[in-house]
Amino acid sequence: MAQTLIKNWWLLALCGVLDAIISVIYLGKLSTGFVSFAAVAFMGKLTVAAGVCAVAGGVWRSSQGKCWPLVLHGLALGAMGLIFSGVFGTKTKFLTIALLIMLAAISIGILAITAARTLRRERHVMNGWLLDVVGAVSVGFALAFYVLGFQWIKLGPGSHADFIWLGAYFGFSAICMLGAALRLRSLSLSSPIGTLPLGRPGHAHP
Repeated sequence: MAQTLIKNWWLLALCGVLDAIISVIYLGKLSTGFVSFAAVAFMGKLTVAAGVCAVAGGVWRSSQGKCWPLVLHGLALGAMGLIFSGVFGTKTKFLTIALLIMLAAISIGILAITAARTLRRERHVMNGWLLDVVGAVSVGFALAFYVLGFQWIKLGPGSHADFIWLGAYFGFSAICMLGAALRLRSLSLSSPIGTLPLGRPGHAHP
C-alpha cells in the first residue's frame, strides 16, 4: 500500500487541489447559495473529479497493495458528485449527503489512525501524534454530519449553514490530501525504498 501511494502522490495532490476549490466555492456561497441547477451540477462535476482522483490514487499501479480507505473516500465523494450532477434526480435529502460525508470522513480517520500506529512502531512519536489529531478531527466531522443529517440540530431555512460544514470538511480534506502528497513526494525523491506511515513498509522493486 505504501508503494502505491508513493507512486500516486500527484493524484492525491490533484485531489487536494479540487477539494480546496470545492471548499472555497461553498464558503463563498454562504450568503446567496446556488441560484441555478447548473451551478449545483458544476459542483457535482468537481466532486466526482476529486473522487476519481482519490480512487485512482488508491488502486493505480497497485502491484504491492491497494489503499482501501482512500478508495472508500473517493467512492463516497464520487457518489455525492453524481447526486449533485442530477444523475439520480434533482431532489435529494441532506441526510443522503451527510451520510456520504460521514463515510468519507471515517475513511480518512481510519487511514490516519493506521498511519499513526505504524509511526509509533517506528518511534516517530510526534508524527504519530499529529495523525492522531487528524483521525480525531475526521471522527468529529463524521459525528457532526450524523447529527446534522438526522436533524438533531436544526439548520435554519435559508441560512445555508450546511455550506459552512461542507466547506469546512472539504477544506480539512484538502489539507490532509496536500499534506500527504508532499510527504509522499519527498519519500519518492529521497529513496527508491519507500517507507510510508500508512501501513507496513514495503520494498520497491527496480
